[in-house]
Amino acid sequence: MTDLILVDIADGVATVTLNRPEAMNALSKALRARLAEVMTALDGDDAVRAVVLTGAGTRAFTAGLDLKELGSTEGALGAANAEGASENPVKAIEICRKPVVGAINGVAITGGFEVALACDVLIASTNARFADTHARVGIYPGWGLSQKLSRMIGISRAKELSFTGNFLDAATAERWGLVNRVVSIEKLLPTAQQLARDMASIDPTFLQGYKALIDDGYALPFGDGMALEAQRSSAANSAVRPEEVEARRLAVQERGRSQ
Repeated sequence: MTDLILVDIADGVATVTLNRPEAMNALSKALRARLAEVMTALDGDDAVRAVVLTGAGTRAFTAGLDLKELGSTEGALGAANAEGASENPVKAIEICRKPVVGAINGVAITGGFEVALACDVLIASTNARFADTHARVGIYPGWGLSQKLSRMIGISRAKELSFTGNFLDAATAERWGLVNRVVSIEKLLPTAQQLARDMASIDPTFLQGYKALIDDGYALPFGDGMALEAQRSSAANSAVRPEEVEARRLAVQERGRSQ
């Protein structure tokens, strides 16, 4: 039986591949459950400091929920509003406290778009495309797209995508700020993995705390987010010794010269 999720770990980076290319990596119930298992394991693996999430092949990152399964299984539509990580792939990704770089290798459609938005950073190949077809299918999003997308690209652009179901190409996605950069399909994984290795070179405990600070603050009104930063930074920074700062400052200077 083919593994629904492929995992490769090297240099502190786990590359996780959704592996149903014959079905455009659609999020079947079995794949969603396996993704939760994998992300839970990676979160607890000290050898892993960052994760790259991608899809098998070049056609699709993921086409979202498996519509054939939805149409043939009673109650399957409940997955669109599932709160448990074994049913909700966004929750599965959120289990991982380490940075997750999305390497978008093809189309990311509807639920697949929501999975992409769950990643911390997005790198897209030139043939990546994004579409929100919830309105055309007649299902409201339940994994965060209606709130996240407008915050990332602006409310008018988000409404354009959601109210039409039209595809957004990679170049426009970069221009709109949805993805960090666009590269050729051949360079996609190497680029995403190098970025993840850069993240993995940061102290893992600090990195997890910084990710939580950004995510927790982003979910709050701006004033409350600033207060949260002040609270957490005051508590953490008071424990840092001057000699630690000096050693790290020298390392930052050396790294800057090499870049």
